Amino acid sequence: MQISSNFDSGNIRVIDASQANNIQLEINKDNESDFYQWFHFKLQQTPSDNENVEHVIHLTNAGNSAYVEGWEDYHAVASYDREHWFRVPTEFDGDKLTIKLTPDYDSVYFAYFAPYSYERHQDMIHGAQLHMDCKLQVLGQTLDGRDISLLKIGEEAQGKKIIWLTARQHPGETMAEWFMEGFIDRLLDEDDGVARALLNKAVFYIVPNMNPDGSVRGHLRTNACGANLNREWQSPTMERSPEVYLVRELMKKTGVDLFLDIHGDEALPYNFVAGCEGNPSYNERNKALEDQFKAFLISITPEFQDEKGYDKDEPGKANMTVATNWVGEQFDSLAFTIEMPFKDNALLPDYSVGWSDERSSLLGRDVLTTVYHMVDELR
Repeated sequence: MQISSNFDSGNIRVIDASQANNIQLEINKDNESDFYQWFHFKLQQTPSDNENVEHVIHLTNAGNSAYVEGWEDYHAVASYDREHWFRVPTEFDGDKLTIKLTPDYDSVYFAYFAPYSYERHQDMIHGAQLHMDCKLQVLGQTLDGRDISLLKIGEEAQGKKIIWLTARQHPGETMAEWFMEGFIDRLLDEDDGVARALLNKAVFYIVPNMNPDGSVRGHLRTNACGANLNREWQSPTMERSPEVYLVRELMKKTGVDLFLDIHGDEALPYNFVAGCEGNPSYNERNKALEDQFKAFLISITPEFQDEKGYDKDEPGKANMTVATNWVGEQFDSLAFTIEMPFKDNALLPDYSVGWSDERSSLLGRDVLTTVYHMVDELR
């Protein structure tokens, strides 16, 4: 038996893999950071291994991970072909996370959530640029030398709204890029009336992966140097957070009428949004727009709700280093953080796959419908 993670977004350290019924592993921390929770590894059976044996895998340091509450009622995902991911029996005893599976094939991958590879990211953005309404731009490079890529979709014209979306500031939140894939795919569908109508009224600036370095390195939350990008928006630098710095500079040139920052939440088994209630200039107009957006999305899909979520900031007490708060305040725009679960959607559970890559993509498509209903109200 061999266990490895030497691949895109791989993360694991082998302590002892000599016995199938007692495999001891550890999750590595993000570089220059104490954050860790994302794992992604491959288990390869060898000819000497007994077939039809249950493999018991212990992630021994799970009890000290970044979000321990995330392990409660959580089930890891596994895949034989890296395309179809399914949930596997998983238990947490307060100290270690234990995954159990009797493999049906010689090789199986395990992950915290369905991975979204850097190669798939490249395929998506380069496929998108083939559409007549889409341009692929490179804003600059990350600390590891990867492109910070942006899709500009739609033609600028007087009176058009400017809509920005970003995803995967926290690289382990792969559901965010699956969401983006669904959103972009529908926006570029020439036969979709919602998409065509929106592109007559708005220009979209989309960053499908804000943190490619962290994604490839197998980080949970930070970039190459250990910076949490979603705490860099007030004063980013090229030395520490070029991803935020360069996106912010372009935002200042284009303006922003709507901003959606796509994330995943470890603990809460729901889809929800977080707004700008604590911003210094938050007013009744901002609240009305937020309420309208949420009401539309609730009416469009049963996958979304507004009863469970983060506690709202007190007036004037918002953390202005967070993207949604900074953008909402800077541009007096409707700004939301959209959160999806790592577990399952408790309101509409699917015990086989839980909240999944496909469901994330479908939510992205539904959010496009919400944007269509909101676009005339943004200013």
